Amino acid sequence: MTEHHTTEIAVIGAGAIGMAVALRLAAEGRQVTILDPAEPGMGASYGNAGTIADYAVQPVGTPDVLKNLPSLLFDRNSPLAIRQAALPSLMPWLLRFARQSLPGAAVRNARAIAALLAPATAAWEEFAAEIGGTDLMQRRGCLYVYESARAFQAAGRDMAFRRELGISVELLRPDELAQMEPGLPAVEGGAAYFPRAVFLSDPGAMMRRCAAAMARAGVVHLAYGVTQLTRQFDGVVLEAPGLRLHARKVVIAAGAHSRALAAQAGDAVPLDTERGYHVEWDMEMPRLTRPSCPTTRGFYLCPMTGRLRVAGTVELGGLTAPPSAHRIARLVEGARAIFPDLGEPTRSWMGFRPSMPDSLPVISPSGSGEVIHAYGHGHIGLTLAPITARLVAAVIAGKAPEIDLAPYRVTRF
Repeated sequence: MTEHHTTEIAVIGAGAIGMAVALRLAAEGRQVTILDPAEPGMGASYGNAGTIADYAVQPVGTPDVLKNLPSLLFDRNSPLAIRQAALPSLMPWLLRFARQSLPGAAVRNARAIAALLAPATAAWEEFAAEIGGTDLMQRRGCLYVYESARAFQAAGRDMAFRRELGISVELLRPDELAQMEPGLPAVEGGAAYFPRAVFLSDPGAMMRRCAAAMARAGVVHLAYGVTQLTRQFDGVVLEAPGLRLHARKVVIAAGAHSRALAAQAGDAVPLDTERGYHVEWDMEMPRLTRPSCPTTRGFYLCPMTGRLRVAGTVELGGLTAPPSAHRIARLVEGARAIFPDLGEPTRSWMGFRPSMPDSLPVISPSGSGEVIHAYGHGHIGLTLAPITARLVAAVIAGKAPEIDLAPYRVTRF
């Protein structure tokens, strides 16, 4: 038996982006239905490093990455790796990624990321207050840790560029780092400290508060995975096994699962999937007081409520392959290189990030306007959720968005 529903606006995807969009639209008096077969917020929105990363202006693709791309992709121990079986299907994406890693494109992409990040922290402060999540916002900044003097020196140009884009960063000597984080072992290089970064002490708890706020706001959650999107003269029909829903407008916010839906809306989007991992050790006092990234290892040490989470690395490999035991083992090994007394981890996790070749999200109406794209945020989807919601709401209301959306348009490729 098929359920039939109608709504003013349907949001496909109940991750951080989709929930923030639904809440914003509901606050503006819209009738909103959100569709996701899973519990809201329990995918990549739960499993991340928890940082509201105002400093994360660099795209994944840069000239340095391009220079080292072959060794990065084919070294199983690299922070950026590829599943060999996925290589043929990934080649078109990788060619675009290589072009976007050239100097001019990388700078242009960084500036476009910075434009979104500039209001992101303030947007999160407002959003957290609205959903009752202010107590989960930890304002202690974030660290990039350099384990050698050479790595510290090499970071100088990167930090100067970030300052040009308005990022606040302080360079710390090893003794200053030791004073700030005495639980970290001594390093030769020092650290870059981003004082404005905010940390969620429990991303899963924040997502649950988002879901509760949606319920209070009257947003209807239908636990279906949309398989078909059909544009009609009077709106859009969404279908799933057992469901048919008619909406005046649809927001695609399905993260790594958005590409097929975008194609059904008439837009070809070069979206692919980064598989992210975390491992956790339950502990009362998690060794440090703020997220810290040993830069050569490609992961974050995250002191979350009641546990230490080690999260990160990039594995290009699609949506269907099982988790890589090797990638999990590398996280465990890297964490023990820093904290040798760690025992077996309490749990591990894998999730999917939506990855665009230029590291820019798609925030854009479709050609005819009844479908709005809101996905592809890569590593900063959590950070950009509230500001993306404001931009989508402006598009739907027919108002000029507060940020020029030209760099994020769906047709840019």
